[in-house]
Amino acid sequence: MVEWVMTTLLDNPEIMKKVQKELDEIVGINNIVEEVHLPKLSYLDAVVNETFRLYPALPLLVPRCPTHTTQVGGYTIPKGTRVLLNMYAIHRDPQLWDNPLEFRPERFLNQTSGLDYTGNDHRFLPFGSGRRICAGIPLAEKMLIYILSSLLHSFDWHLPKGENLDLSEKFGIVTKKNVPLIVVPAQRLSKFELYQ
Repeated sequence: MVEWVMTTLLDNPEIMKKVQKELDEIVGINNIVEEVHLPKLSYLDAVVNETFRLYPALPLLVPRCPTHTTQVGGYTIPKGTRVLLNMYAIHRDPQLWDNPLEFRPERFLNQTSGLDYTGNDHRFLPFGSGRRICAGIPLAEKMLIYILSSLLHSFDWHLPKGENLDLSEKFGIVTKKNVPLIVVPAQRLSKFELYQ
């Protein structure tokens, strides 16, 4: 997911500038990112959520198997049927999302509809829902925000000269980039000592 977030930010430099502005305001240009800063990074969190929406880690959630025959949306699901939720399609459904292919982190700002990792809103389930929701969400969320905030706060990023950004993906158990992201960092912090 770090690679996908960095890719989407390089594809949307004005959004990367907003993230870095938020980091400058909360962390400061003379400091390094610490755990205490993470809950205050609401725009970066929105960027991560929007990236999960467009590029879910698991495009097809772990299969479920009902213990009895049931009706869902007018369809009969027989007992024992393997059910796969296609989060890739749900997260890009134009009936659920306004301009679903557009990268707009603002969808996740100032909202009260429960669009978070808890699985309470059927439109956004990057980690599943219910009893089998991913047990590692708190660790994954904290580590992802910490790694990204550290990278984006400490460095400016650009593609190597002559390279183009590739947003294509490989289909598989997890959503991977078709061509790995290669980027060049440039010092961003005011003091070199902060990099030691």
